[in-house]
Order: sequence, then structure tokens, then C-alpha cells
Amino acid sequence: MLTDTLRQGFQRAWWSLVIRGVLALVLGIFILAKPFDSIAAFALVIAIWAIASGITEIAHAFALKPFFSSWWLLLLGGLISAGFGVAALYYYPGLSLAFAVTWASFWLALSGILGIMVAVQQKRMSLPWGWLFTWGVVCVAGSILAWMSPPATLGAIMGLIAGYAIISGIALLIAAFRVKSLGREVKQAVRQPAPA
Repeated sequence: MLTDTLRQGFQRAWWSLVIRGVLALVLGIFILAKPFDSIAAFALVIAIWAIASGITEIAHAFALKPFFSSWWLLLLGGLISAGFGVAALYYYPGLSLAFAVTWASFWLALSGILGIMVAVQQKRMSLPWGWLFTWGVVCVAGSILAWMSPPATLGAIMGLIAGYAIISGIALLIAAFRVKSLGREVKQAVRQPAPA
């Protein structure tokens, strides 16, 4: 029974990480390939990314609930991301450049703050935390720059979002394969008979 529960938990976590990783990579490459086609496309890409990322983060949070006491931070991040995406779709296509940049910078600020909070939690649990903390600080700094000069920083925000998507996509795929490897190790450990 415990083996089945662990296997299902690892399987759900693995799929969630793979889906989020692939979506992030596709979005990052798309943004880099066509950064300034239109403001409407920018708003639509951000809305779709935020909704997809938010939904998968919410699913991932519930998958990690039995194993991670601070799972609610991931849930909160997913709810914020999905809420932002819905708001961006609601105002689409009338989203002006200033409004899109303001919403994007607000999203970056919240993502950065939540990333820093999760990094602090990971540090307390003696887990790797430096990259997540650094990324959170970069997101907050990018948000401040965007609010100071929205038109001038549109390109930087597009690059930051593309970079975030690609780096987080790679990191999520690496994490997925680590989860799969850990699942195999747990399965082998459970199968081996205890020494007499």
C-alpha cells in the first residue's frame, strides 16, 4: 500500500514537472523568435503562459502536499499566476502597452517575492536554495525597472520572461528526471529484503 502511494506520488510529481518544463521551454523559444510582432500577441502569450503555469503549479502543489510542509507557497504562486492570466484575457485585446507592462511587472514582482520565500523555506530545510533566491531577486529587480520606464523596458521584460521560461523549463525537466531517479531508488529499496 505504501509502495503504491509513493509510486503514484512520484509519478504525479514527474508528469507535473515535465509538462511545466516543456511549456516553459516552448514559450521561451516563441518569445525569443517573435518578440515584437504585436502588443496583443504579447498580452495573449503572457495570459496563456500564466494560466498554464498557474494550473500546473496548483496541481504540483497538491501532489507535493504529503511530502512538503510548505506546499501552500507553490499553491499560492499558482493561484496568483492563474488569476493574472484570467485578468489578462479579460482585458484582451484592449490591453495597452503600459497596462501590459504594468501587469507583467506586477506578476514578476509577485513571482520574485514568492521565489524568495520558497528559497528561504528550502534553506531552513537544508535544501539547495541559492539559484531560486537569486532568480527571485532578479524578478523583483526587473519588476522595479519595468515600473520606472514601461516603454523603454518592454524589450527587457520580454527577454526576462523568455529567459525565465527557458531556465525554469530546463530546471523543471532536470527536476523531473531527478524525481524519476529517486522514485526508482525508493522502489528498489522497498523491494530489497531487510538483512536478517
